[in-house]
Formats: sequence, structure tokens, C-alpha cells
Amino acid sequence: MDRILTALKRPELRSKILFILGILALSRVLSTIPVPAIDGSQLKEFFANNQFFGLISAFTGGGLSNLSIAMIGLGAYITASIIMQLMTMIFPSMEQLYKHEGEAGRAKFNQYSRMLAVPLGAIQAYGFLTLLVRQSVIPAMSGFEWFNAITVVVAGSMLLMWLGELMTEKNLGNGVSLLILAGIAASIPTTLRQAIFTYTPDQLITYIVFAVISLVVIAGVVFISEAQRNIPVTYARRVRGSRVFGGVSTYLPMRVNNAGVIPIIFALSILLFPGTIATFFAGSSITFLANAAQFVQGVLANQLWYALMYFILVVLFTFFYTAVTFDPKSIAENIQKQGGYIPGLRPGPMTAQFLTFLVNRITLVGALFLGAVAVLPNVVQGVTGLSAFSIGGTTVLIVVSVALELMKQLDAQVSMYEY
Repeated sequence: MDRILTALKRPELRSKILFILGILALSRVLSTIPVPAIDGSQLKEFFANNQFFGLISAFTGGGLSNLSIAMIGLGAYITASIIMQLMTMIFPSMEQLYKHEGEAGRAKFNQYSRMLAVPLGAIQAYGFLTLLVRQSVIPAMSGFEWFNAITVVVAGSMLLMWLGELMTEKNLGNGVSLLILAGIAASIPTTLRQAIFTYTPDQLITYIVFAVISLVVIAGVVFISEAQRNIPVTYARRVRGSRVFGGVSTYLPMRVNNAGVIPIIFALSILLFPGTIATFFAGSSITFLANAAQFVQGVLANQLWYALMYFILVVLFTFFYTAVTFDPKSIAENIQKQGGYIPGLRPGPMTAQFLTFLVNRITLVGALFLGAVAVLPNVVQGVTGLSAFSIGGTTVLIVVSVALELMKQLDAQVSMYEY
């Protein structure tokens, strides 16, 4: 609280905080503006009975269940970012652009991600609307109404993407994560109200168990998010003229959860994509395509298979994102160039090999924890049958992780002004 009060007393920090709060309020307004010419009177029942789409709607802040202009949220941009990150591992030129050309290269790389998000947003919007039409949730539309709806939805998604980048520029948290956090926070009162209204005395033990599990998950998320392995690094003493440099010992922090909440968001985006594509071919006249599409939809609707795929994707994306952001070879080279070494290891390739082994072992713990927390709501719902909290674990994970990161950046900003 002292840090928050100090930040509010600083005009520069106060303006940043008020700007971010204003953007979050604007995103909530966007999630309530409906797509023109679409009647969504049956939407609430559809999303209440479909856990997968209910979860996606929560991440769009209810924009999907309201059929708002922000109905696909930031899903298209996140999917585009995933594809571009994969491209860096396939094409050396993309890796060169992203990693070795500085700020200009990353700016161009991000511009490609934005451009790719436009067609992906159109595909997602068409897929969602087609699914709702085939489920008789919304009435059939004419060609102009289809064009109008898809254009408006894609524009809403791009507007959210731009707002997220504006918040990121303020150096108080990641804008995309903050928008997702706002969407989740907006759904919490509705979830609690549903839980209270559907409560019966025989569910008392279930509610108590859920409350205990929630506290344990929150404590676990904080513990894993803050946990790190400190690698000792010693720098040799160097004499330049009459000045002496180095001769100190420090450490290289290696976080258990180096990827943060990104794997959860990536996994949800990837799970969303096959379901969207399957809606295109579910009513196809080609028997093979129609059967394959219905099989994919059935797998996603199955709690066990959905949870298993979700767990595997979270684990894989944790390793993938860590590999993209943490380069042992580059770190070993930088330590060697600065005259440093890890005690007991030769500088260079041996240090890089040691760091690779260590980061894989540490990341395994973080990946398994993230995967377990991600599928915990599905397990709890399967055991208790309580659907009111079906999105609890994932939302707790994201809310706590984003809040921790936000507080760290706020603390860093305040410290900088104090210095």
C-alpha cells in the first residue's frame, strides 16, 4: 500500500495509472456494444450449457456471450503471435529479425503479427457466427449482414489490440494480460452470484472444499511465480590503467516459472482454433470432412480429452516460451565476454550446456505446476459436479500472475523515481 500511495503522489505515475484504468473501462464498454443486426436473446443459455465456449467468453470479458464488437477479444492477435514465434524456429531470417536486429527488427516483427491477426480474426469471427447460426442461437443472416458483422468484429479486435499496446508502452504491466485480467475480473461477480443463488445446504462441504482449494492454488501460484534458482557467477579482476574492474561475485537468477501466464493463454488460443475450423466443415456435403469435423467437436466437448489436451499444451508451451526468451548460449557468451564464470565450470560451451540442463530441469517443475492448475477446475467439476466454478483455476492463475507482475513493475517505477 505504501508503494501504491507513493505512486499516486507522483504526477507522472499517477497519470499512467489513470490512463490504464481509463483504457480498461473503455474495454468494458466495448464488450457491451452489440454487433449490428444480430439478435442474441438465446445466447446466455447456450454459453451457460457449454463449458468450453463459456471459458472463452470469460477471457473476452463476456464479449462473446454478449455478441459484442469485442466478441473474439485478443484471440486473433495472440494466435498470430504464436504463429510468428514458431516462424522464428523454422526460418532463420525471422529469427535474425526478432533476435538480432534490435528494436527496429522487433518493431517490424510485431507489425507482421498485427497484419496476420486481421485474417485470423476474420476466420474466428466467421467460425463463431457460423456455429451460433447452426445451433439456432442466432437467426440466419444475409450476405451483407455477414460482411457487416465480420468487419465490425475484426475492427473491434484490432481496436482492443491497439489499446493493449498503448497500455504496454506505459511500462506498468503487459497490456494484453491486463485486458484479459479485466475480462476475467468482470465475470467474477456473475460467477459468485450464480454460486450463491444455486446454493443448497447439502453443498456446504463442496463449497468449503472449493474455498480451501482456491487458497492453496493462490498460495501455490505465488510460490511458484516467485521461486528462482540463483546460479553463482564470479567475475575476474581486470586492471585498466590505474583502475580495477570486476573481482565481485553475484548470481544469475533462473525462475521456476519463466514463462508466466503466457502458456495458459497460448494453449487456450490453440484449443480454440481446431473448434473454429471444425465449424466450417461440420455441415459439409463431403462425408469424410463432415465426420472429421464432428469428431473434433466431440473431442473438445469431452471433459477428459479436453483436460488432457489442455495439460499437454500448457506444458509444451511453457518449454517453448522459455526456449524463446531464455537463450543459454547467448547468456554464457555474455558472461564470458564480461570476464565472468560459474565456479567449477569452464566459460563458453560448458557453461551453456550446464545452463541448458538446469533450465530444462527447473522449467519441468513450473510446466507441470501450470498444467495441473489449468486442469484443476475440470477435475474439481468432474468430482463435485459443481459447474459454477468451472473456470476457477485458470482465472486464479492469470489474475494472481498478472497482479504480481503489475506490482513488480509498479515497484520498479517507484524505485526509479526515488533514485
